[in-house]
Amino acid sequence: MPFAQIYMIEGRTEDMKRAVIEKVSAALVEATHAPKETVRVWITEVPKTNWGIAGQTAKDLGR
Repeated sequence: MPFAQIYMIEGRTEDMKRAVIEKVSAALVEATHAPKETVRVWITEVPKTNWGIAGQTAKDLGR
């Protein structure tokens, strides 16, 4: 059972996350020949204040 865990900064729309799940699932099916029904994708949204980039939070950087 292929499993992909995706971490993203909060703020994507439901449609964007749906597209990520569809495309990642399709890529895993193509690469591993696993049945689509066995593929799992887990998206974890991280608050901008908890995401660090070059010593600053993503929020402080305006991301």
